[in-house]
Amino acid sequence: MIFKIEDVTVYFPYDNIYPEQYEYMVELKRALDAKGHCLLEMPTGTGKTIALLSLITSYRLSRPDSPIKLVYCTRTVHEMEKTLAELKLLHDYQLRHLGLQAKILAIGLSSRKNLCVNPRVLAAENRDSVDASCRKRTASWVRALAAENPNVELCEYFENYEKAAENALLPPGVYTLEDLRSFGKEKGWCPYFFARHMVQFANVIVYSYQYLLDPKVAGIISKELQKESVVVFDEAHNIDNVCIEALSVSVRRVTLEGATRNLNKMRQEIDRFKATDAGRLRAEYNRLVEGLALRGDLAQTDQWLANPALPDDILKEAVPGNIRRAEHFVHVLRRLVQYLRGRLETENVEKESPVSFVNSLNTQAGIDQKALKFCYDRLHSLMLTLEITDTDEFLPIQAVCDFATLVGTYARGFSIIIEPFDERMPHIPDPILQLSCHDASLAVKPVFDRFQSVVITSGTLSPIDLYPRLLNFHPVVSRSFKMSMTRDCICPMVLTRGSDQLPVSTKFDMRSDPGVVRNYGKLLVEMVSIVPDGVVCFFVSYSYMDGIIATWNETGILKEIMQHKLVFIETQDVVETTLALDNYRKACDCGRGAVFFSVARGKVAEGIDFDRHYGRLVIMFGVPFQYTLSKILLARLEYLRDTFQIKEGDFLTFDALRQAAQCVGRVIRSKADYGMMIFADKRYSRHDKRSKLPGWILSHLREAHLNLSTDMAIHIAREFLRKMAQPYDKAGGNTGRKTLLSQEDLEKIAESGVQDMGY
Repeated sequence: MIFKIEDVTVYFPYDNIYPEQYEYMVELKRALDAKGHCLLEMPTGTGKTIALLSLITSYRLSRPDSPIKLVYCTRTVHEMEKTLAELKLLHDYQLRHLGLQAKILAIGLSSRKNLCVNPRVLAAENRDSVDASCRKRTASWVRALAAENPNVELCEYFENYEKAAENALLPPGVYTLEDLRSFGKEKGWCPYFFARHMVQFANVIVYSYQYLLDPKVAGIISKELQKESVVVFDEAHNIDNVCIEALSVSVRRVTLEGATRNLNKMRQEIDRFKATDAGRLRAEYNRLVEGLALRGDLAQTDQWLANPALPDDILKEAVPGNIRRAEHFVHVLRRLVQYLRGRLETENVEKESPVSFVNSLNTQAGIDQKALKFCYDRLHSLMLTLEITDTDEFLPIQAVCDFATLVGTYARGFSIIIEPFDERMPHIPDPILQLSCHDASLAVKPVFDRFQSVVITSGTLSPIDLYPRLLNFHPVVSRSFKMSMTRDCICPMVLTRGSDQLPVSTKFDMRSDPGVVRNYGKLLVEMVSIVPDGVVCFFVSYSYMDGIIATWNETGILKEIMQHKLVFIETQDVVETTLALDNYRKACDCGRGAVFFSVARGKVAEGIDFDRHYGRLVIMFGVPFQYTLSKILLARLEYLRDTFQIKEGDFLTFDALRQAAQCVGRVIRSKADYGMMIFADKRYSRHDKRSKLPGWILSHLREAHLNLSTDMAIHIAREFLRKMAQPYDKAGGNTGRKTLLSQEDLEKIAESGVQDMGY
């Protein structure tokens, strides 16, 4: 359908549109007109992605004189592929109606592991090894050597791409990762470097958050993007955690041992170069005297990571004299590693600010702040000079230099925390030194400053007023949308006690109570006996899940569950979990039914959909609070309190409930779907906790469902499933609640104003 929102003609590839999609587009257009940032919360399963893509591409078509570029950031490769598939559909629709003027170039960009087509390189087991294997065949000095020695192995795909030079161009269209690989194979070009080259010409780029938020990656991939870009962070409820991870580093004993091996190898290489090619080291020294502004001249293959500090923090000044010579720099790094090793020998937990850490490092090891600040760039320069290609071997020394640069650059927003052991296993010594970032706004600030509009959107952004404070920005639009429905296809319930009227909760003093564990088990046994197909259970942590399943096994509860449905469990191993998920789906497909045990904050809670018969019920056992004795969490809470005036309790509750909402939101993926959500913990009945859930869940949570025992919940579930089994009117014409709007409805709305939408 084609309709107008003010002066923009919107091309939408379906015959009908949901009212909330239309409202979403109106608010999004307001933000684009104001050239500002926005926060938009829209329920899962209401077509958020297609609404975003339709509005932004149509907005671009309506302003041909100043075309905007869309940068769409997703969390996983799976989400990236889904977004590109939607965009393909939309692009075909626009081409049918507009012809050639609607042509765009849209590409997905991912790591070498996902884009490489060279079977020898792909044989490496993990991402770092694939990267190193690629560099061994594409680095400029390897290629120079191959010109003299035909036995040196190169990558034919990269060589063909280099030969094509300026002619290596993608015709307009929408390319998924698979399309790029196929195109690369057909032409004989390397899809990874080819895609990176095409980023500057593409109208739509879909890639991972890290490509914008992690300075090490963003400094290379995203530096070309123009200010007129619109940046979308989809599924952005955890964006603050992604920002913090991008600027945090941890160092263990094994890291320091690896770093020492790296330094020994570098020392040997320096001696070899001194004997054979001293001119190369001298040339590097002269270049460093002039400063590190050589970045732009590097071949694409020779760059692997930019600086871990943010672009504005890197001064374009000369590298300090005491680390210009290669051997001096290696000596400084040895002293740094030695100092860190000494700090790890502690018996007590230590916490200090970067300033005091740098002062004690200067006093004891004689390394000043300026030398620290340049460690990462200096290492990068030295590794290029020494022609080191197996970068995966040099990860430990990179981590140490990453740590040094960050600690030398930032005085605020960070803490250094040294723990001699993990508190959950105090008898095993495992010292760790962590440079922990507490301020999410540091990593995201350059994105807000640089691009005219940043859209942060997700199904769970409640309470929405906390995000501007956490990320330190001022949105021009901040809205939460409800879900329009012809029938109440979501049934949230709060279960506070078992059939024996004993309260249930995962509070620390109650979680191991046999009564609570038994009641949780009985709830699940009763539910699997009446709910068809798939049931998904979320626990607050892996250790709690392991404990509860072991108890259920001893008491025979697990056996009772297995009489009704098969049981599958998420583990911390990705391959095992993927296998378990596949078999869970098979069990649901063949009618046997299954239960999937999973963990809040785990892989399954974030990116896997349990739509239709794969998820008719989700049970959230407990409130998924973070581990509150974690020193890093305590330091972050203290920083949030002092800097942004966010109370500890408010942040912890907000964080726990966004995770809980994310878990239960897996059950409903479209309006034709239906499912039940059980919040099994007495704390959810308190208004201060419950009110932090998204509006689209709260609007279906009835007063009568706020304080249930197991038998009452069973009764409600039976009634709900019976009601959902009846045929229903998808458009909502009979009920007077319109949930599908046609072209005529939109024209009426345009005349009368959005307020008259009958839902």
